[in-house]
Amino acid sequence: MTTPIKVNVTAIQTDGLSETKGRIALVVGADGKLDPVAKAVNRAMKGALARFVVSENFAKMKPGQVVTLAWPAGLAAEAVDVLRLERRPTAEEARKGGAALAKAKGRAAMLLAAGGNARADEIAAAIALRAYEFDDHKSDRAKDVALGLTVMVAKPEAITADLAPRLAVVEGVFWTRDLVSEPANVLTTTEFANRLSGLSDIGVTVEVLDDAALEKLGMGALLAVGQGSVSPSKVVVMQWNGGEKGAAPLALIGKGVVFDTGGISLKPAAGMEEMTMDMGGAGTVAGVMKALALRKAKANVVGLVGLVENMPSGNATRPGDVVRSMKGDTIEVINTDAEGRLVLADVMWYAQERFSPVGMIDLATLTGAIIIGLGHDKAGVFANDDAFARGFLKVAEAEGEGAWRMPLGSYYHDLIKSRIADVKNTGGRPGGSATAAAFLERFVKPGCPWMHLDIAGVCSTPGETTLAPRGATGWGVRALDRFIAETQEG
Repeated sequence: MTTPIKVNVTAIQTDGLSETKGRIALVVGADGKLDPVAKAVNRAMKGALARFVVSENFAKMKPGQVVTLAWPAGLAAEAVDVLRLERRPTAEEARKGGAALAKAKGRAAMLLAAGGNARADEIAAAIALRAYEFDDHKSDRAKDVALGLTVMVAKPEAITADLAPRLAVVEGVFWTRDLVSEPANVLTTTEFANRLSGLSDIGVTVEVLDDAALEKLGMGALLAVGQGSVSPSKVVVMQWNGGEKGAAPLALIGKGVVFDTGGISLKPAAGMEEMTMDMGGAGTVAGVMKALALRKAKANVVGLVGLVENMPSGNATRPGDVVRSMKGDTIEVINTDAEGRLVLADVMWYAQERFSPVGMIDLATLTGAIIIGLGHDKAGVFANDDAFARGFLKVAEAEGEGAWRMPLGSYYHDLIKSRIADVKNTGGRPGGSATAAAFLERFVKPGCPWMHLDIAGVCSTPGETTLAPRGATGWGVRALDRFIAETQEG
């Protein structure tokens, strides 16, 4: 796994700053006033910092923006990075500032003089989140280890306590990003299951259900997706029992299609290489489970992921085939490229049958239609319970992870009625994301709060985001961890 940078928190001290190597980051408000650390740096720089903060260039800086003063005279540091940020910034401003510092930091050590900033923990966590690079398969991968971050604050004990759970979540996000970034010849269904089994080392109970077990359970929909591949289909069950003994868990369900060719309904060649990310839902569930375990969450949560590969072959499911789900519903397969919902249907039903969860959230890179509707800024949120949806939308906004409520209703269910089976797996292009959600809703038991997150547009992005470089984002790990903290940990 890509290892996050180490973060240390210390009390404010001004001695020895001139000998500090790497980079020194200073937080300065719009008034240009320098705190004791900044004053000490300014003295070493013979007043250069003071001249900068009264300059027109500083006045034009926006909250969260960084300007670098390179190779400052009087300091051993290679640069002084000036972050414009008020003492009580918004969370968004703090995250932007931390991300900007991370990009400036590179692989060098950094001393962040945050003083009494009210969001010092947010700034530090953002630096850690943005300092990510997946280079496992580059022959010239960096040999030098990225050096860490030292955060100098007025109240180190308080910041340390606030920062610890945030850094646990960073590890979860990094793991999700790594999983989503892996090529399919490395992250096979078997390798994916093996990596998830490693969560047992940090207290997660992990079970792996193989083909035979899935067939015995009647998961005909899931098995139909994977039957064209030589890679065996699997379901991995991960339990974190940190809450009240015997209390029903929250269930997280992830789509884990390790590669999606579209099957017999073959996708166009252009861009197919991006389908290594079609296991993004499972990757997010894995990251959340890791974060919960690392921070010892006082909640009961079960994560279930269906791991398959959708390939064309002489044994692959054909358009027009009818398969039977674990629930017992028959499904007419109209398009084998609408496969993720078949996987989720069986795993969702199994989760309800076995665990009777207090609520259920599924995550999937499910439809291209959601990208057409929302772009790469927001995930689509479908839910059968308004309070459940509002709770998630609130924390997603607070964490800066874009999400937007989308519709459900009888209209969309009517579009997936089948002539020869109980339901068909697609209703065509109109309302494609909503009909996919409607299909999943058939597999939610009455009385179970449920939410479907279509993350096709936000799981892996063509450009960088505030807290991630181009590619895998780890979207959803932070929001779901916070949702669990606020709704399940009381």
